[in-house]
Amino acid sequence: QVKLVESGGGSVQAGGSLRLSCVVSGLSYSDHCMGWFRQTPGKEREGVATIDGGGSTSYTDSVRGRFTISKDNAKSTLYLQMNSLKPEDTAKYLCTTYRSYYCPTSTTSENLWGQGTQVIVSS
Repeated sequence: QVKLVESGGGSVQAGGSLRLSCVVSGLSYSDHCMGWFRQTPGKEREGVATIDGGGSTSYTDSVRGRFTISKDNAKSTLYLQMNSLKPEDTAKYLCTTYRSYYCPTSTTSENLWGQGTQVIVSS
């Protein structure tokens, strides 16, 4: 059974940093596109960053230059380093794994999700 467990969320002041982690089990981790999404109440889930099986990354415009997605295949762990945080980054952050090696433009019903970790950025 595939399981994704996020951690590292918390409360931070604007301008601060957090590093989120997502431990993946039950999956050939390195062969799949992985990603981070975020969600706030009343809004659609928003894609933040993805990393494909070869390590190529992609970011949404609002976080590019501030956030860095990475993975440690030996530890089966996905990371999201978040710097220069802004109040608008406040959300629940979820990691997901895709079925494919390369990252498609949208998620499907085959995506697997963690439970999420809450990030709160105060001004």
